Amino acid sequence: MSSHVLVDRLQFAFTVTFHYLFPILTMGLAIFIAYLKTVSYLGREDRRFALLRRTAVEREDHEAAARFWAKIFAVNFAVGVVTGIPMEFQFGTNWASFSNYAGGVIGQTLAMEGVFAFFAESVFLGIFLAGRDRVSARVHWLSSLLVFAGSWLSGFFIIATDAWMQHPVAWDHGPHGQAQLNSFWGLLTNRWVGWQYAHNMSGAAITGAFVLAAMGALFLLTGRHERFARLSVRVGVVGALIFCALQIYPTGDRSAHNVAQMQPSAFAAMEGLFPTAKGAPLVIIGNPDTQARRLDSSLALPDFLSFLTSRNWNERLTGLNQIPTNQWPDSVPLVYYAYHIMVGLGTILALIAGLAVFLLWRGRLYRSRPMLWALMLAFPFTYIANIAGWTTAEAGRQPWVIYGLLHTRDAASPASSVPAGTGIFTLLGFCGLYLFVGILFLALMLRIVNQGPDDGALPTSPAAAAAGGG
Repeated sequence: MSSHVLVDRLQFAFTVTFHYLFPILTMGLAIFIAYLKTVSYLGREDRRFALLRRTAVEREDHEAAARFWAKIFAVNFAVGVVTGIPMEFQFGTNWASFSNYAGGVIGQTLAMEGVFAFFAESVFLGIFLAGRDRVSARVHWLSSLLVFAGSWLSGFFIIATDAWMQHPVAWDHGPHGQAQLNSFWGLLTNRWVGWQYAHNMSGAAITGAFVLAAMGALFLLTGRHERFARLSVRVGVVGALIFCALQIYPTGDRSAHNVAQMQPSAFAAMEGLFPTAKGAPLVIIGNPDTQARRLDSSLALPDFLSFLTSRNWNERLTGLNQIPTNQWPDSVPLVYYAYHIMVGLGTILALIAGLAVFLLWRGRLYRSRPMLWALMLAFPFTYIANIAGWTTAEAGRQPWVIYGLLHTRDAASPASSVPAGTGIFTLLGFCGLYLFVGILFLALMLRIVNQGPDDGALPTSPAAAAAGGG
């Protein structure tokens, strides 16, 4: 691979990874903000639906929590917009050949994401942030639902774009050899889309849930905003357990099944499977050696991979040894380690969420300092797991930028247009700019956290209430 293509890949990998840190949380928080606001609006005590029924004080607690998390959402949304803009330009500068070839297809979903999802999300977020004193209670509630719908719709169109690159469907060759879309509905119903989208969104929701729980744990450990803290921890750990379960099955299971069927080289790299085998083992740990074509220092469960893939203990799975090396992912160790980091962290997060829900059920969670510390420290690992999952998907597809159609080396702009030196210079510029953006983002987050929820006269703890504190 030429040097300018490598630099282009590094630049895009850096910008898209930094950018995705923010949509992870906006998509993850949106569903919980909508839930909190729904309980606040619909949870009157005369309601027949018991799951929503709350006292007036509890409803106000949910309202205050929704307002607080909307502030976090808004800052993440704004920084996500800023960091996402350079990626659009890179399609025309660094990846002109890809844009020329695939623009007739991916332009449809990217336009839908921008025009409908992004702008709708922006408008309704503005309405929600305006507050109940500027719009009616019903409009304020509906705006929270539409922010959630907009953020998840935005995610769907991005996933539909990536799914076409993973499994191209609904296209024909145009008069000049470019890909042309022949069915927009076929693009949106690509068999790759559904499970990838569900898996991605459950991963984002896990991040949102653990951020809620971490913030609540922080306030409980410091004795601040106790009612808000208990609510955030309770909603966070229950949501985390639900979405961790969905992340494992069915979304993770079915996504891996798609990879096994349609990208066997990526699947073999993910699992560190070199020899083709009946009753293939499920590797827990190991070190792939691509030179010797084996997995060193491995710990594996015999036959389990075949069973998980096909529900047949003796299913024959194709290993990398039967696949030409020019069809292997560019870095088998990267795909293998990224996949196992995702799975390992996902398992740990599921165990933490399960234990927290058990302690919540037993009435001991709010007093368990070790568990509160675990919740507070766990949330960064949700980001790592999400990024590792995307690394697995995108690095596993290599050496194709569009699987089976366009090699990555052929997708970059010519070296004469964007030489490696220019790419390195702009990459360093992005590093400096994003460092500044990251510091500014952290400063804003710390300010919001220090201010805490706008809970008015609600007491933060029994001691504070007795002293007349707020």
